Amino acid sequence: MSFDGRLLSGLSVLAAVVESGSFSRAGEVLGLSASGVSRSIDRLEERLGVRLLNRTTRTMNLTNEGRALYERAAPHLEGIEVAASYVAGAAVAVRGALRVSVNPIFARHILAPNLPLLRERHPELELTVVQQPDVGDLVTEGIDVAVRFGPQLPSTITSKLLLKTRVLTVASPAYLERYGRPEHPEALNRHECIQFIDPRRGRPFEWEFRRGREVLTVETRGHLTTTDVDLMVQSCVSGVGIAQVLSLSVAQQIADGMLVDLFPEWPDETYPLYITRPSRRLPPAAVEAFMEFCTSICSAS
Repeated sequence: MSFDGRLLSGLSVLAAVVESGSFSRAGEVLGLSASGVSRSIDRLEERLGVRLLNRTTRTMNLTNEGRALYERAAPHLEGIEVAASYVAGAAVAVRGALRVSVNPIFARHILAPNLPLLRERHPELELTVVQQPDVGDLVTEGIDVAVRFGPQLPSTITSKLLLKTRVLTVASPAYLERYGRPEHPEALNRHECIQFIDPRRGRPFEWEFRRGREVLTVETRGHLTTTDVDLMVQSCVSGVGIAQVLSLSVAQQIADGMLVDLFPEWPDETYPLYITRPSRRLPPAAVEAFMEFCTSICSAS
């Protein structure tokens, strides 16, 4: 026997009759007339080929087959109702599982310090955080929300700008003591420069400097090329070479004197951070709440 909506509907009517005790009261619960409830039970009995209820003008009792069917079906009907209510509630209630892909810099310096606040605001939200490159198909990877650096390509995703962070050119005091401090960005072609690979293009970022409308591109080279932000920063701190980094990721090292901003007079090179979701359709409340939360903590940072 195949399963279809008519069978489920008939089982729901049977459960309402048993639990309310009469056709008329079941009809009130279901929004049907008593005769409509009776016809639904008749169709279910005909479909199953067994009598489910013994009915007289005064009494109504389950047959053995009817009792067996009700006892087996009722827990599943309740589960379906709970599941439907849960999903419907997800449109307005911030709860359930949310899988987010976040850039490591954002995760470490902005999200992690604010996770207690997220927990306080949305205690029923279950967050799974994965760190992935700032590229990839969110739908294929099962991602509900992503936080990514860099311009977002036109697609089926919805993106919102969270912040822009300065791009700094930095070196350690030890490196500068040994090799000297470049007085102008163009002098970098004579220095050891750590290269960081752009995940979108698969090759190192170009080094750019901006000051108002002035844009300067400088060719740099070095013996270390990486996709690991931590390796780049720590290598720079260790004196391996000069690096271009996001100010968000090295604010503490600069404050502690471990790194030096070489060209503060070129302050206008920035890099954007976006939050995205896979579809432009109305998102569940959990997605909307997380996006609003990230917006608020970025505004405060």
